[in-house]
Amino acid sequence: MNVQNALQIIYDQKFQAIYLVVGTEEYLQKQIHQAFLESLHLGVDDLNFAAFDLEENTVDEVLDEAESMPFFGDYRLIFVESPFILTAEKKTNAPEHNVERLVSYLKNPVDTTILVFFADYEKLDERKKVTKQLKKQAETIDVEPMSEAQLRRFLQQTLDNDGIDMDREAFELFIRLTDANLTKAMRELQKLQLFASKTKRIRKNDVENLVPKTLEDNVFDLTNYVLQGKTAEALQLYEDLHVQGEETIKINAILISQIRIYLQTVILLKMGYQQGNITRTLNVHPYRVKLAIQQVRKIDSKILTRLYDELIENDYKIKTGQMDKEYLFQLFLLQAA
Repeated sequence: MNVQNALQIIYDQKFQAIYLVVGTEEYLQKQIHQAFLESLHLGVDDLNFAAFDLEENTVDEVLDEAESMPFFGDYRLIFVESPFILTAEKKTNAPEHNVERLVSYLKNPVDTTILVFFADYEKLDERKKVTKQLKKQAETIDVEPMSEAQLRRFLQQTLDNDGIDMDREAFELFIRLTDANLTKAMRELQKLQLFASKTKRIRKNDVENLVPKTLEDNVFDLTNYVLQGKTAEALQLYEDLHVQGEETIKINAILISQIRIYLQTVILLKMGYQQGNITRTLNVHPYRVKLAIQQVRKIDSKILTRLYDELIENDYKIKTGQMDKEYLFQLFLLQAA
């Protein structure tokens, strides 16, 4: 079940005894959290609500609570976080869990208890008895990360609902600065919505001023300056990062990673790979692959190979103390651009 359908059912109070929330998208997880609490009119300190973390609490503690009757209410709501027993992970400091008792409970749950498992994992171990039983008995809610297309629609709908116009340049920059990640995007969008509460307009300059750039974002810009031959801009950005306290070795390492992705993308494109295949092969975010494809179509692969070799050589020289790191990196920017 997708989040939209799940939220509708929860607010309509058409409850099941057991839910399994699967996926790693934090924003969507929080929406499910909030929906259950609001629908049941519960607060985190309410006697009919309890939350457990299986890396700290035992299954017995969860089930003792689950088997208790509600206190002056219709339902008892229980959240179970970090249910690593559903995965192949081993936790050395976690308590011992009575998994068989949980399996028995899943077969015959208490109908006045709503038990919600939040499985914030990329993959569950389908071979485990407890995982099979939970998936069989539970209503599964999918909170996997959105695709870029889904994210764009979600953000545009959010802006439309608030009556805010974000122009195309601002929107594209916003997607890039938030790494096409819903949780990060919604956190930053709150600031932009507050800023535009009166004007109802968001422009590129607003995004630049209000959405912070990570070091990776800045190195992405630095990479493009180098590839476009914009020496002055590349040197100025490096100086700005240096003044902010960023280490040259770290900047060089991220630049190596960026050029490596470009180079790998070129090779895979020549082999006939499509964006999806490249994403799976390189195991990087789909949006990074999309940006790489856009860039490498304008660049000779020989240039990328030369730059990569030079960066690797510089990394060796810096780490072995052969040359001053700032001087060497500035020299690279001058020669490369």
